[in-house]
Amino acid sequence: MKNIIVPVDFSEQSEKALKVAASLSEKHKATLFVLHMLELSPAIMANTEYMPPEHVVHLMKLNEKRFGDFLDKPYLKNITITPIIKHYKVFSEVNDVAEKHDADLIVMGSHGVDGLEEIFIGSNTERVVRSSEIPVLVIKGDISDFKVDRFVFACDFKEENIASVKKASDFAKKLGTELKLVYINTPADAFLSHEDSYKRISKFLNIAQLGLEVDIYNDYTVEKGILNYAESNAADLIGIPTHGRKGLSHFFMGSLGEDIVNHSKLPVVTFKI
Repeated sequence: MKNIIVPVDFSEQSEKALKVAASLSEKHKATLFVLHMLELSPAIMANTEYMPPEHVVHLMKLNEKRFGDFLDKPYLKNITITPIIKHYKVFSEVNDVAEKHDADLIVMGSHGVDGLEEIFIGSNTERVVRSSEIPVLVIKGDISDFKVDRFVFACDFKEENIASVKKASDFAKKLGTELKLVYINTPADAFLSHEDSYKRISKFLNIAQLGLEVDIYNDYTVEKGILNYAESNAADLIGIPTHGRKGLSHFFMGSLGEDIVNHSKLPVVTFKI
């Protein structure tokens, strides 16, 4: 792991992500690219009548100072940091920055919320996940020393998931951690017999040419199964595939990924299918 990106907006959640990104950067001797996107719109930048140029410059200087103060943290002292400021809040630019700097990982903070306000950190993390070609690690709590001993990755073991499982396997190797693959078997239409489950999994592993073991876990829903399996195995990290779908088709696997990120107490990492 050579290059890590962490977008920050000076919030408590983004600082939690910064701590984890710093911990990973220090362990892997990686460069940490800290990205901040201003709330300026192209209209403001182009229309001098709306805001005089000197006001725009003043605003940018204030923001640069705030950015510098935000990065003045003891846990960043021994890390190679490259600050990046983008003038507009365009989340596809995170992917552009990742591609330009050959990044291995994006780390972001997230609220975990329930009920009517279940919106997945104001959709900011959601937008990055939708557009990202590299893994996105979503941090929920305050973790000063990010260490992963058990990494659980769940999918339905259809062929479209081969690329994401390979990415998860590579990611586990970079972290130096154990990867546990799991298939969640649920009642009703999605139910597979034990024999059919193993047939699907065996076919998947043969095509993928992966010598990995897979657990089959029964539960009422896929979401509950992933969370319960992770808890029963004392997992430190949950991995899931993402389609990056937009519009009515949503993203991840339907709304499953969103539900997992919202309800999991553990960090969640997503991998593009």
